[in-house]
Amino acid sequence: MLLKRVSVKRFLPVMLGSLIALSGVAAKADATLDKIEQRHVLVVGVLLSGGPFGGIDPATQQPRGLNVDLAQELGKQLGAEVQLVPVLPANRVQFLQQGKVDLLIANMEWTAERGEILGFVPTPFYRVGGTAAVLKDSKITRWEDLKGQPVCTSQGSSYIKPLTELGAELKAFKSSSESLLALRGNNCVAAVHDATLINPLIADSSEWQGYRAISPELNPAPSVIWTRRGEQDTQARIDPIIKRLHRSGWLIDAQTRNHITPASPALVELQKQFQANGA
Repeated sequence: MLLKRVSVKRFLPVMLGSLIALSGVAAKADATLDKIEQRHVLVVGVLLSGGPFGGIDPATQQPRGLNVDLAQELGKQLGAEVQLVPVLPANRVQFLQQGKVDLLIANMEWTAERGEILGFVPTPFYRVGGTAAVLKDSKITRWEDLKGQPVCTSQGSSYIKPLTELGAELKAFKSSSESLLALRGNNCVAAVHDATLINPLIADSSEWQGYRAISPELNPAPSVIWTRRGEQDTQARIDPIIKRLHRSGWLIDAQTRNHITPASPALVELQKQFQANGA
């Protein structure tokens, strides 16, 4: 079975274990944290392609979503003004590596491969898996049904590997909006993205009433804040903030405020964990 279920109890040790491993590496000067404190500006790369995690409010034309709220809260906690930089799945890693942003909060879940090239804050702030939007009358009911079928997704998506293992014929686009448009244009039989993007579309948008989602979630994984490798000081400064946001219920409130469905059970488990140990 290619679907991978990762429990909170399992992925937290992975995160924390990685932090311990990093501490054994020769420390590098963490210029990013110094820059943030000196200029009082935090530059965050965010994905604004739509959905409850990041998009543009049609009424105000301002960024909105859980990732946007989290970036603003981090700035508040660090005493810094927040500058949001829109990124795409195809360029978000490069923006971070090239120093165009200080952090990435951009719908990029933790994978072992990504953990090899980037650093990350060890405590996850969310957990999400993928789902596929398909026509209601489609014969596709299981992930295995995508074998040999044209499937749309985003460049750099964490779902590319499991979809390839399923035998799907991938069409990768620069953004999720382009991928979804290709699905509506019948260029593929399914579009695979975060369930938190697909599910609200199908539930709330009249344009998507002719579609349904596949379950269970594909390759669920923890959502983390990304840094450049070697930036232990930045990670160590932000990690306690994320723990406090779990303990206080701030992240659960942010999920509700941004109408994210289905609600993540991981947030409830993490809140209980940090309330119990006082972390």
